[in-house]
Amino acid sequence: MYDHDAWVKCHPDDLWIFDKLILAKKLGYLCGPAEVAVPESNNYVVRPCVNLAGMGIGAELRFLEKGRWDLEPGYFWCEAFEGRHLSVDYAININSRTIEQGVTTEGFRSVANPLWKFDKWIRVNDKLKINFILTKLKGSYEHINCEFVGGKLIEMHLRPNTDMGEFNEIIPVWEDELAIPPKNYIYVEDKDYNRIGFFKR
Repeated sequence: MYDHDAWVKCHPDDLWIFDKLILAKKLGYLCGPAEVAVPESNNYVVRPCVNLAGMGIGAELRFLEKGRWDLEPGYFWCEAFEGRHLSVDYAININSRTIEQGVTTEGFRSVANPLWKFDKWIRVNDKLKINFILTKLKGSYEHINCEFVGGKLIEMHLRPNTDMGEFNEIIPVWEDELAIPPKNYIYVEDKDYNRIGFFKR
């Protein structure tokens, strides 16, 4: 399932999940839309409020001067978090309304890379406390994927992350890169935005 499929099936009262600005505001982060000035000069994550295409399209770390508000319409700014980037799948039992953590992966990205360009993802065994916001949903969903940076929830998706599959490590292969897998890896074509596939093992 893709995010655009999840949008169609989403309960109307849960549509805020797709709006990263509303999610950030609900979680108490320092954030605001275009036309709302930042309170102090600093680096902020700037990205579209809604992006059903995924892949971090349009997201960037940008230095904004205090009082600046002139972002592109439909974009927002949010305080930048530091730390490990984790993607966590949760399985929801619709009958008992219980939540169980599933596949958990950690993403690694070179400092020089744009926010969407990860170097690799690996399967990890971290156990995260269920965020209270997962218990506030009105609709019934079998899977939810959450992304965290430094323990801070930054994104939610009403579908699982299927990139890892049964593998333990995946390396995105980007356009203009050779799709020749390193030793002990296989290449899997999986086109999306600037990505053409993965090396997996």
